[in-house]
Amino acid sequence: MDKYKVIEIKQSVFQDNDRQADLLREELKKDKTFLLNLMSSPGSGKTTTVLRTIEALKDEMSIGVLEADIDSEVDANTISKTSAKVIQLHTGGMCHLDADMTKQGLSGLVTERIDFVILENVGNLVCPAEFDTGASKSAMILSVPEGDDKPLKYPLMFSIVDVLLINKIDTIANFDFDFKAVKERVKKLNPNIKVIQICAKTGQGIEEWADWIRREVKNWNEK
Repeated sequence: MDKYKVIEIKQSVFQDNDRQADLLREELKKDKTFLLNLMSSPGSGKTTTVLRTIEALKDEMSIGVLEADIDSEVDANTISKTSAKVIQLHTGGMCHLDADMTKQGLSGLVTERIDFVILENVGNLVCPAEFDTGASKSAMILSVPEGDDKPLKYPLMFSIVDVLLINKIDTIANFDFDFKAVKERVKKLNPNIKVIQICAKTGQGIEEWADWIRREVKNWNEK
């Protein structure tokens, strides 16, 4: 008789979360609410990109934002100055959001009145890639100053997102950043990924990004 029992916690946690994520997607589908999971490293320009996205789409759809951070309310305060509804989520030290946390945030937004929700996930390229939040689609931001080697170092993140936004392209002349190499690397990991160059500070490329969102929201509601 065994003296102890072995429990595969990681597998169990992921399987349970995946089930909750699928159920959440079904609920969002019924409510005609499109949820975008936006991920990146700290300092990549997520919040500025969210602001630009709200500005581009505010007259076409009702928008909500879930701001996930380990602590502080800095980003929620920033978003609250826009027309979007915003909820601040504190993860209590956890470096990611899972489906249950996302659902709690959505309940605070009253999702049946919102067309498009942006989940600004906790800033890192590891944990958020491992947990399905129940989002309709996922995107990530890679800023030019971070370097073009990130797809080699964090392949999972680049392999699971639908869109890669390369931000701060106005600084490309000041950094050793090879856009062609990045695109080739991410396409090997994720052949269907959409790559868009943007500068959230100036607004360059935001209309192409907004067009992608418009199409995806329409497809989500029609299917």
